[in-house]
Amino acid sequence: MRIVIAALAFLLAAVNSCAAQPAASPSWKAKIVQTMPLLGHRNWILIVDSAYPLQSSSGVETIETNGGMIDAVRSVLDTVNHSIHVRPVISMDAELPFVVDEDAPGVSAYRTQIGKALTGYPVESVLHDKLIADIGETGSHFHVLVLKTNLTIPYSSVFIRLDCKYWSADAEKRMRAKMSGAQSSTH
Repeated sequence: MRIVIAALAFLLAAVNSCAAQPAASPSWKAKIVQTMPLLGHRNWILIVDSAYPLQSSSGVETIETNGGMIDAVRSVLDTVNHSIHVRPVISMDAELPFVVDEDAPGVSAYRTQIGKALTGYPVESVLHDKLIADIGETGSHFHVLVLKTNLTIPYSSVFIRLDCKYWSADAEKRMRAKMSGAQSSTH
């Protein structure tokens, strides 16, 4: 009888142990690496603070990283930079330079850290509401990957629009000018 009770206790403990552990899921870093070949120009990757809203546009996918902003930004940029087909075009909230430590402790240190992480990249400042609206619109046509971090500083998100690495804006303008010239000569 003791053996049966011990066996049942062991089985019960094993079942409880398995039930308490969440199902294994791929890490967000693996998701970025896995998804990168599918992403192209007009897709976005956002690295956002913990209060960023869960958007409902069909193309917006949100993943909780349970990690820090700077690590996520560096990891995403490293993956983008190692791709053969896309390059990052970075925007940040225009409000961030006006947030003070008295209202958001740690914001000055964050600005220094994110500045170092983004050294060498041009960063466009855009109002937060415009960025969110742009993402909502983009998400109705293209995939947007949102990586939610544990950072609790407002207006700290990094918005990365992917652009074609092997075709520049200047090349596009030259081609369009030639097309326009060819069309006018045929009329």
